[in-house]
Amino acid sequence: MIHKDASDAVLVKEYMNGKESALEILIERHQQRIHGFIFSKVLDRDITEDVFQDTFIKVIRTLKRGKYNEEGKFLPWVMRIAHNLVIDHFRRNKRMPKFQSRNDFDIFDVISDGEDSIESLMITDQVHLDVKRLVEELPQDQRDVLTMRIYKEMSFKEIAEITDVSINTALGRMRYALINLRKVIEKHNIVLT
Repeated sequence: MIHKDASDAVLVKEYMNGKESALEILIERHQQRIHGFIFSKVLDRDITEDVFQDTFIKVIRTLKRGKYNEEGKFLPWVMRIAHNLVIDHFRRNKRMPKFQSRNDFDIFDVISDGEDSIESLMITDQVHLDVKRLVEELPQDQRDVLTMRIYKEMSFKEIAEITDVSINTALGRMRYALINLRKVIEKHNIVLT
């Protein structure tokens, strides 16, 4: 009998050794957080459910093949899979949130979870402030490229023309912006979901 309080690492090992119930415990343990993360990106309950199921199909396949090696980091690994599947969804549907100009961008359009509870509004407000602070910490050139690429859906060619730099420089600035955001998020242990 597997204990419900067992660590993720123990449950993963048990599942890989053939105990199906270990995966049920892992899914139950992390379902709400993964669901919330996916929904905050796609803003659609049906798509959220599809991506969630695809995520765990991928998790199961990886574990069954014995290819899992993220010892002790099960949730971040699953979140990374979910994140990649969300990106795949948007690529397939060529649909990202659009904003007319930098001043029209409102983080609430991106992270709204459809609930109007006070708790939900407070959490959303805090995430809004966190994201704004994170982006503001970037150097101006990185902040500009990130805003144009993510929120205005501009191509790197367009960004290069507007900022009067080469495409490679625009790509480099975007890469460094994302690297710097990750560093700040990890440094301050920020959760944006």
